[in-house]
Amino acid sequence: MVSGESRWEKRERIRTHLLDLVEETGPGRPLPGERQLCEELGVSRPTLRAVVDDFVRDGLLVREHGRGVFVARAKVAQHLSGAAPGQAPGLGVGGVDGTWASRTLDFKTVAAGPRIGRRLGIAPSEEILRIIRLRTVDGDPMCVETLHVPHALVPGLTARDLETDSFYRLLGRRYEILLTDAAQSIEPTVVDEWEAELLGVSVHTPALLFERAARDAENRVVEFTRSVYRGDRYRIFTRLSLAAQPDGGRVVDGSWSAATTVPGADTLVFDPYWSN
Repeated sequence: MVSGESRWEKRERIRTHLLDLVEETGPGRPLPGERQLCEELGVSRPTLRAVVDDFVRDGLLVREHGRGVFVARAKVAQHLSGAAPGQAPGLGVGGVDGTWASRTLDFKTVAAGPRIGRRLGIAPSEEILRIIRLRTVDGDPMCVETLHVPHALVPGLTARDLETDSFYRLLGRRYEILLTDAAQSIEPTVVDEWEAELLGVSVHTPALLFERAARDAENRVVEFTRSVYRGDRYRIFTRLSLAAQPDGGRVVDGSWSAATTVPGADTLVFDPYWSN
């Protein structure tokens, strides 16, 4: 115990110690027992547990009943400014960590309807492919994704195609559709019962909601996609270029922009989303 330490200072000391342990221990390894940590830090068990609970909620630690507390696996990072370090840029969207795979859950031809038709710039009666996929990273469920694609643009596309090849690569190679840019919004949400079951998390677990509309060289909207990513395993990374000025840096390049045309005063969008 540190003499004269306030409640906030004690909490920060515990946080700092646990963060150091997480860094030193590594993913999947157990932390020291609760009794040992309390003795080392000179704090009570309820005080220690409160901080550990915060770390579990933030996805840094995992509590396993009867086994103890373990360092969580590292979050998957998406690099919005381009390819991830060590990765070559390509047709796909900014670099993303890990090995991705997809499992098609639903593949149907349906009428676009008013809302999706408006997003795709087509008549509500026009046919689209509605494709629901479970995306995994290194075998772990990461995202539930719903794609909406005008049927006329991708004749002959099958569910199997999307499990054996990249959707964007198929667009380019098979259909000669050259994607040029995409507008994407990202906002917090929680998973519903169906999404929770697919992702292996509890109902109402925090998540990230991505909505993206991609255009081709002819300025056609080729896809509108809604994706729900696990908040405990996914994070966004962006790099900004600053103008060196005596009165402070000014952002001159990067992935963030104010969403002046998006309903909701505090919404932010990532634009451009595609690497050049």
